Amino acid sequence: VNICLTCSHTVQHSLSQLCAVMVKHETPDRWPALLQLLNQSTKSSNSHDRQVGLLLLNKVVDSNPEPFKPHYCQLLQLFSTVLQDHNNPTALYYCILTLTAITAYTGSEEMMRSIIPSLIIALKHLIMADQDQASEAMEVFNELMESEVSIIVPHVADIVRFCLEVGSDTTLSDSLRVKALSCIAFLIKLKSKTVLKQKLLNPILQAIFPVLTAVPPAGEQDPEDEEDDSGDGTDNDNPKHCAAQVRKSFITMPFAQTCLASENPYQRKGGLMCLAVLAEGCADHIRTKMLSSMLQTVCQSLSDSNQVVRSAGLFALGQFSEYLQPEVSKYCAELMPLLLGYLSSLNQAKAGHVTKAFYALENFMENLGSDIEPYLPTLMETMLSALNNTENLKIKELAVSAIGAIANAAKELLVPYFTPVIESLKGFLTTTTEEMRSLQTQSLDTLSVLARTVGKDVFSPLAAECVRLGLNLTDTIDDPDLRRCTYSLYSAVSTVSPDCLTPHLTAITTVMLLALKSNEGITNAYIDEKEDACDALGEIFPHEDVRRAAFGGMGQFCRAQHKVWKDNPTEANHQALQKLLDVVLPCFLETVRTEHERQVVMGVLESMNGIIKSCKEEVFRNPSRLKEVSHVIRDVLKKKCLLLVFQAEYDAMLQEFAGEGIPLVTSSVPADQFAPFLNDLLPLIMSKAKSSCTVADRSFSVGTIGEILDALVNVSGGQRVAGRLSNRLLPVLVAGVKDSDPEVRNNSVFALGCLAQAAGPIVVSYPSFLCVLVVPALVARLPLKEDMEENKTVFKCLAMLYTHSPALVQYTTLFLIHPQHRTICVESLDTIIIIIIILV
Repeated sequence: VNICLTCSHTVQHSLSQLCAVMVKHETPDRWPALLQLLNQSTKSSNSHDRQVGLLLLNKVVDSNPEPFKPHYCQLLQLFSTVLQDHNNPTALYYCILTLTAITAYTGSEEMMRSIIPSLIIALKHLIMADQDQASEAMEVFNELMESEVSIIVPHVADIVRFCLEVGSDTTLSDSLRVKALSCIAFLIKLKSKTVLKQKLLNPILQAIFPVLTAVPPAGEQDPEDEEDDSGDGTDNDNPKHCAAQVRKSFITMPFAQTCLASENPYQRKGGLMCLAVLAEGCADHIRTKMLSSMLQTVCQSLSDSNQVVRSAGLFALGQFSEYLQPEVSKYCAELMPLLLGYLSSLNQAKAGHVTKAFYALENFMENLGSDIEPYLPTLMETMLSALNNTENLKIKELAVSAIGAIANAAKELLVPYFTPVIESLKGFLTTTTEEMRSLQTQSLDTLSVLARTVGKDVFSPLAAECVRLGLNLTDTIDDPDLRRCTYSLYSAVSTVSPDCLTPHLTAITTVMLLALKSNEGITNAYIDEKEDACDALGEIFPHEDVRRAAFGGMGQFCRAQHKVWKDNPTEANHQALQKLLDVVLPCFLETVRTEHERQVVMGVLESMNGIIKSCKEEVFRNPSRLKEVSHVIRDVLKKKCLLLVFQAEYDAMLQEFAGEGIPLVTSSVPADQFAPFLNDLLPLIMSKAKSSCTVADRSFSVGTIGEILDALVNVSGGQRVAGRLSNRLLPVLVAGVKDSDPEVRNNSVFALGCLAQAAGPIVVSYPSFLCVLVVPALVARLPLKEDMEENKTVFKCLAMLYTHSPALVQYTTLFLIHPQHRTICVESLDTIIIIIIILV
């Protein structure tokens, strides 16, 4: 390794990487020559030798940090010295990269804390020398915040000031400014109280304001306003977008309102950008408190005289449509004409502007369902016209994508337009030119959506031709994105006409398995291809990350084997199912406990819930399984799993996935067997029903309680367990019936009906509860306006109550005709009177 000091820079890099590979297999303590060289070179008086030594140190430590742990104290002393060497930026660069690599292993070392001031000064010098290297080196702050945030707490003010200085400097590169602003956003997310306590809010807002509202240089446009902009608002190298994310952390509505009232179009744009990112980060608050007024503001911006403002308004509307569902769909009558108006002049508008209109339209249509019907003729006329008459390939691609979104909402309503759509897509699907590739892959995606939505009878005649198309494309064109789309097409066809796949399964699976084995492209389209191959294999053989898709596939295998056993109940098939469950479920449970990626954990929980729902008691044949599953659900609800960065909205989703497992387990085992675990889990669910909790939490809480009680109706010993729980649950559910939110009320009424049904005559032994709380609560809210199938449960509950407690008939009649209740009960009257007449 001594040769490393005298070689060219390229050779030095190669030798350093070779040493890094060797360190993975041979610990540094067993390679004294390496340690001797590192010690000698990093402390050399020759600046070139120090650079080479720090390069080598960086590569070997980054390759395998843990074996260097005994040397961390010595390394920190070295870094403290190197960070003072401001005239040697290359040494600073490698020093900071190595510091980043060991951060996760140092803990809250006092020496590490003392390095931070020197680190900030060193980064300032590195910025002057090489902005690309400085941008990479600034990752050290994110690593510190993720692994040991306590180290930086005493230096929060200095870090914020430094990052604001960098983020505000328009002479620096966008990527460097974005890295600095991202650091502030991440810091606020983790330590907002510290930021507020140190009175950093105003300095941050004052520095971010000019970034967010800056007018671009003469003759130029912001990236998101340019002609070739993608339109989805996800440009992470855009300082303005990043600045809006920082503002979002403080929910600065007064700022947004001030901007929106400005005469400066870029300030109006800045205000709309703030509203757009608020929709993502503060969705629950906006949905319940501010949606109408914010939506009105955004709609007004769509008729602004300045296209930059209109474009930002479209982006904000797209964000609202994506993150504020389903409430935003209730404004369909106001929003659809606006969007259709924008799309009526496709040929005249700039592609970037039209892209944002499509982005808003697609997100808005996501939850419309059959409500899309009145707009379907105009929508399809616009899209088909774009496909057949527009020369711009980007607009054609957007129209094809929009047809997929329309199909997802309209489903069978799209059948009258199916033939002209297919005729328009055919030319795009079979093209071999590179310039048409993006349009071709989008057409394949939309074809897959059509296969899943228009119905088997309509699509089946095309199924075999679709399989042949996919195979021909992958045989003639080497493109990971295109192959990815063919996998989705195969899995879609498998839901419509699986027999069409049978003759080609060998060819199809060979291509997919080659994609999974391929080591091309550590990042980029090849990773997406692997993910979609897992998804498709999971669906074809009875699923965002490759690991999440693989876990989904494992769940599908378990459910498929259960179906095989049910269809052919031999002992061999039963044993195969149990062996599979004994492999898959421990893997799932261990992953939930140890996995760092939320999306993977959510995928595992979703897949495990699917297994329990399908396989029921078979999941719990193993005597220890009930305890293991219950404890994992408990740990997720208590946030005790190994997840590094806390994100409120994702945590809520995680907990919902876990909570959904409780009624599934309840329906799969005898109630007395599950009761001890249910007693532990219920308080965690009930705690989310408090009035101080969010609407989403309250709805989730009472909804889950209702599903648990509904499951108890049909399991052995369920009535006894429901009866024992009734004292604890009644107050929670009755309070829910009086909630200000209609969804919480709806779920509570359903849960009360389930409680009465599950506990049966036991509930009737609580006459005071029935007369004072339950019956008025139920009757006042009937009939349910949404989830109307749940009306049946509630009416069955009332029938049972009247059967076991005839005195309630008289009480209900008096309640219904009392003047105080006449207005709220008028819709309930007919149905209740019919029940009473039948029973009396």
